[in-house]
Amino acid sequence: MEIKRIGLTEGHLVAGLFNQYRIFYNQFSDIGMAKAFIDERLQQNESIIFVAIDTDNQQAIGFTQLYPKYSSVRLSKNWILNDLYVDADCRKQGIGEKLIKTAMEFAKTTGATFVQLETAVDNYTAQHLYESIGFVKQANDENFFLYKIVLNS
Repeated sequence: MEIKRIGLTEGHLVAGLFNQYRIFYNQFSDIGMAKAFIDERLQQNESIIFVAIDTDNQQAIGFTQLYPKYSSVRLSKNWILNDLYVDADCRKQGIGEKLIKTAMEFAKTTGATFVQLETAVDNYTAQHLYESIGFVKQANDENFFLYKIVLNS
């Protein structure tokens, strides 16, 4: 498996996975809209996307998407790990963890002080993964938990 940051013209690599991610969160399937959304984020330089590629068949099997979050007090750009998805047939192989750690390393290189994410209150598998990496539960609302990991002080 290889993890790489996708470039401006590589949205097609994750469009199908992004569509599946949305379906997981009870949204309607629309591959065209999914691809357009990803392409726009890349073209507008509004997100960073890492994809996990199965090197045996060159298929995308997972991705994560980060959005910037600015802190005036810290004078820094931090990151929201907004999307993380691994193909259902490829789960339990450490792919999600590798994607998260790649995202964290990227965030460190930008001088970020933290990465935060949210996950559904009933997504116990994800909660366990985030906590095992070192993310700390911050708060929750009715539907989601907020997690945060400090990178640099």
